[in-house]
Amino acid sequence: MGVTKTEAFTNTDLVLAKYAKALAHPARVAILRILLERQSCICGDIVEELPLSQSTVSQHLKELKEAGLIKGDIDGKKVCYCIDAQSWKEAQQMLQVFFSGYVSCNSSCC
Repeated sequence: MGVTKTEAFTNTDLVLAKYAKALAHPARVAILRILLERQSCICGDIVEELPLSQSTVSQHLKELKEAGLIKGDIDGKKVCYCIDAQSWKEAQQMLQVFFSGYVSCNSSCC
């Protein structure tokens, strides 16, 4: 696979792509739904909700954290995860602007 030429894209496009990549797996979407419903969650609780191993859930949590959509606090041996409100709002706004840019054409162009 080739090297991505990130300097050829705007910062807005790079950030939007980061959020989209984080959302591009059904397990991550499910984790986000759990966190949205509970307002916060301990990793072990997330594992109980999904048909995935602890290590797989941890990897998905890592991806979501690296994208900035969630944050986690260490509490003894457990990590409590929750939605990162600032990044969540930014992602929501960026996706809304991106999708609202579509204007339906009245011709049969495709």
